[in-house]
Amino acid sequence: MDSVFLVVALGAVVAGFVQGLSGFAFGMVAMSFWAWALEPRLAATLAVFGALTGQILAAISVRRGFSLQLLLPFIVGGLMGIPLGVLLLPHLDMAWFKVILGGLLVLWCPVMLLSRHLPTVSAGGRLADGIVGMAGGVLGGIGGFTGTIPTLWCTLRGYPKDTQRIVIQNFNLSMLMVTMGTYLATGIVTRDMLPLFAIVAPAMLVPTLLGTRMYIGISEARFRQIVLGLLTVSGVALLVSAVPQLLQA
Repeated sequence: MDSVFLVVALGAVVAGFVQGLSGFAFGMVAMSFWAWALEPRLAATLAVFGALTGQILAAISVRRGFSLQLLLPFIVGGLMGIPLGVLLLPHLDMAWFKVILGGLLVLWCPVMLLSRHLPTVSAGGRLADGIVGMAGGVLGGIGGFTGTIPTLWCTLRGYPKDTQRIVIQNFNLSMLMVTMGTYLATGIVTRDMLPLFAIVAPAMLVPTLLGTRMYIGISEARFRQIVLGLLTVSGVALLVSAVPQLLQA
């Protein structure tokens, strides 16, 4: 049991720093640690709790404004997607889910990272933003991956780093609050999980704040490289944790 606590704490430390720096990816990074030691539903619940805690800390320490007009399509779509993700969670084959999501990130993000001129998507308007928000909501309901698809989308939109932070930070915060509330209401969160919650929260506190401090000083180009690099690494980590499970099946 002590080794489980250590893995949970280590995952929270690394994921907290990454989320503080980038504004997303707590669930992706934490899962790369926790998938080896925790059963899928417990890992997903801890990921949602940790991501929500990190977003609250980031919202306090990195204030970049609020634009309801910009955020509304993402949030409406996300609220529609969360119940679907929560319904899918008990029935989902997490190994296949991680392989599909990880494969998408590993194939697409390096292309964007190595491109001299990133493609900018201006089509679709608010409807496209809403669909992306719904995808984020579904992934959030499944395991706290709310920011993955919206972050990739904001990068494709060519948003400046502060605009992207406005979207991702506020979207993630709202979606994770609803997801955690849904987990509590449906009984996914149990008393047995509380000791692990008590490990995650303090373990991620300082790393998250350090990450937010680093974010303030980085350039637009560096931030985009960090985001795409983190998405790529997250995809690799998902594949590494899932492929052996599929090969053993």
